[in-house]
Amino acid sequence: MKTIGITGAGSWGTALATVLAGKGHRVRIWDIDERHLRSMEEHRENVDYLPGVPLDDNIEITYTTEAALKDADVVLFSAPAQHFREALTSALEYIGNAAIVINVAKGIEQKSLKRMSEIAAEHLDLDRYVVLSGPSHAEEVGRRLPTTVAAASYDLKAAEAVQDLFMTDRFRVYTTEDVVGVELGGALKNIIALGAGISDGMGFGDNAKAALMTRGLAEITRLGIKLGARPETFAGLTGTGDLIVTCTSMHSRNRRCGIMIGEGMSPEEATKKVGMVVEGMFTTEAAYELARRENVEMPITEAIYRAIKGEITAAEAVGLLMGRTRKHEQG
Repeated sequence: MKTIGITGAGSWGTALATVLAGKGHRVRIWDIDERHLRSMEEHRENVDYLPGVPLDDNIEITYTTEAALKDADVVLFSAPAQHFREALTSALEYIGNAAIVINVAKGIEQKSLKRMSEIAAEHLDLDRYVVLSGPSHAEEVGRRLPTTVAAASYDLKAAEAVQDLFMTDRFRVYTTEDVVGVELGGALKNIIALGAGISDGMGFGDNAKAALMTRGLAEITRLGIKLGARPETFAGLTGTGDLIVTCTSMHSRNRRCGIMIGEGMSPEEATKKVGMVVEGMFTTEAAYELARRENVEMPITEAIYRAIKGEITAAEAVGLLMGRTRKHEQG
């Protein structure tokens, strides 16, 4: 059995802690919000973000980064993508040289336009860095509903170690070495989920959403290939799979935020009402800048970017997309 230190006690970090603890691993979890930690310790449940899922006895609530991570065999980061750099740098002194580092954040850092592994590469040997991603709502994982994800690493042995760490009869893990594709699929689908929510909020129906998801996947794949990803990755769990679940489920914060925007609420009001970090709001801006830098056409991303920036209304964004010049589908 392993000792796993987790940074970030949101819904996903807690759900993964329950998977690991259920296998008998010793799990130590820490979060920057001490009030939240005390609530978890008192109730033995994440009342704020994952209610109804009891914490196993071998999940220890800790109050410092050191207490959570020191001498851990595996360190798992579940902080929001825009806070990953800070979380990593503050934890470095407590991460052992042989520890595997797992990141589950899905996003692109604003300003630097870096993926999470590119940030990690500034401080860690990427041979022990693993990305865990896929269609996986925390609410379902916490209730032990069947879920399948992928572990990606430049070193296949590290990915396989994480596969073995997590695999259960309800949580299946595949492996891949396409870190770029897995990270981009996980990050960029949040933009399309915002768009799907906007479409739903405006009452446009299933036809529009199916088109948005399909063409959204096409532009995600275009950018991914330009940045060195394998095209087949976007047809897999971390591409199509994650896109489907995020665009169609009310568990999705990005879709819920989009619905409210489509119904007429401002992006700022919608984000506040969701009550948790809406990664797509940050990723949209980063992806828009990344597409411009790489000279990759991403019309859906651009339209959503302009809408959430207040440059155009949601209705005008739809008009821009529907009124584009004729295209060949594979173009």
